[in-house]
Amino acid sequence: MDNVINLKRGLDLKLAGGLPDDAEIRHIEADAVAVTPDDFPGFVPKLEVKEGDTVACGSPLLRDKIQEQVKLVSPIDGVVERVVRGDRRKIIRVEVRRSAEPVARDAVKVADNAEAILAAIAQAGLLAMMRQRPYDIVPRVDIRPRDIFVTAFDSAPLAPSLERMVADRAEDIECGVRALAKLTDGHIYISTRKDSQIAVPTEAVHYIVNGPHPAGNAGVQAANIAPVNKGEVIWTLDIVTLARVGKLVRTGEADWDVNVAVTGSEVETGYIAATQAGAAIAPILSGNVKADGRHHRIIAGNVLTGVAVDPEGYLHYPYRQITVIPEGDDADEFMGWASMRPGKMSVNRSFPSRFIPGKRFAPDARLLGGRRAMIMSGVYDDMFPMDILPEYLLKAILSKDIDKMEALGIYEVAPEDFALCEYADPSKIEIQKAVRDGLDYLRKELE
Repeated sequence: MDNVINLKRGLDLKLAGGLPDDAEIRHIEADAVAVTPDDFPGFVPKLEVKEGDTVACGSPLLRDKIQEQVKLVSPIDGVVERVVRGDRRKIIRVEVRRSAEPVARDAVKVADNAEAILAAIAQAGLLAMMRQRPYDIVPRVDIRPRDIFVTAFDSAPLAPSLERMVADRAEDIECGVRALAKLTDGHIYISTRKDSQIAVPTEAVHYIVNGPHPAGNAGVQAANIAPVNKGEVIWTLDIVTLARVGKLVRTGEADWDVNVAVTGSEVETGYIAATQAGAAIAPILSGNVKADGRHHRIIAGNVLTGVAVDPEGYLHYPYRQITVIPEGDDADEFMGWASMRPGKMSVNRSFPSRFIPGKRFAPDARLLGGRRAMIMSGVYDDMFPMDILPEYLLKAILSKDIDKMEALGIYEVAPEDFALCEYADPSKIEIQKAVRDGLDYLRKELE
C-alpha cells in the first residue's frame, strides 16, 4: 500500500510563461561556466586553482576550509579564466572558459563501502549538492545522517519536471539509492507525485505527496514524514543529484549536464536548454526575450527563491531554471500598488483577479508597498505546511532567542520553506534572509 501525504496549506502561483507540454530541447554547449561559493551555505571556500590553470571536468576548483575533502568542481574541460573577488577578497565566483580540446581525466573506481562512497561524492562535488538539516548547509562528513530524503518533483512556480530529467536513468537512481543507504542507519525516502512514472527502488521508502507548493521541498516532505529533533541530522537532495551519485558509483565519472527550463512572461518561447551546470545565461536567452521595451529582471531559478542576475551572469544552484519577468521600475499604472485592476495577482480575496478562473498572471518585481512592523495576521500559517508556528518562529529568529528558536522548530526549516510566506507577507519582511541569518547565528553559537 502506498504511503500518501495530503498537504492542504501552500499556494500554486498561476504565472504566465510556463513550459508547453511538448517543450523543445535545445542543446547549447556552454563556452563559459561559473562556480559560485555563496550557492552552498556552510561552505567556506579556498582556491585549489589559479587563473590560467587548465582543468578537466570534475577537477576541483575550490575546497572547504573546514572540511577539506569537500570540493566544488569544474563542470567542463577548460581554462580558469577569472577568479572574481569582492570586499575583503571574498571569492564571488570562479569562471572557466571551455578549451578547444578535451582535457584527459581518469575515471575513479569507488569501493563498495561507506567511507569510500562518502569520500568519492565529496571529492566529486556532489556532497555540496545536498543539504543537511539542521542549519540547511552542505552536509558534515563527520556526522552520519539519521535519514536521507529525496524529492522527485519540483512544485515551484513554472518549475520543470524532474521526472523528465531522469527519464532514462533508472539504473543510476538504483545505484544511487544503494550507495546512500550505506551512509545512514535509517531510511532513504523518495517522494513523488501520484502520477509519477519514476521507478522507485525497493531499497527506498516511497511516499506520494499531494498538495500545492511547497510540497516539492524535500524539507517539507521530511517534516511530514519524520521531523528532525534536536541532536538529529538528516540530508536532503533531489532525484537528479541522486542519479548523479549513482552514475559516479557505477562509472567513476560525475555528470554535470543539466536541463534548464527557460520560463517567464517575458520569454518569447518556453523551452529546455540542455547545457552544463553554471553555464553563462546570455547564450541561453539569446533572441528569446521579448522586445517590448520593458525593463527585464532575469532570475537564475524560480521567482520565489531564485537569484537576480545580470544578462551576462551565470546559472546558480540548482541549475535547472531561468525566469524572466518585468522589472516594474518603468511601470506607470493608476493608483500604483493599490490598483485593483483585474490583471493584478494577489492572495487577497478582495482583488477581482481571485475570481477569474484559469487566468495566468504576469507580475513584475516591484515590492508593491512599503516595509512596516510585523503584522500578526495569520497569513503565514496558510502558506506553511509544517507543524510549526511560522510567525512566532520568525519573531524568535529576529530577536535571536535561541531557546525559543529551538522550541519552535528551527532545526526543521530552511529559507526556501518560507518563500511563500515572504510572497504573501503584508509587512514586506525579507523572511528568507532573516531565516538564513538565524540559522547561521544558531550554528555559530552552538557548534
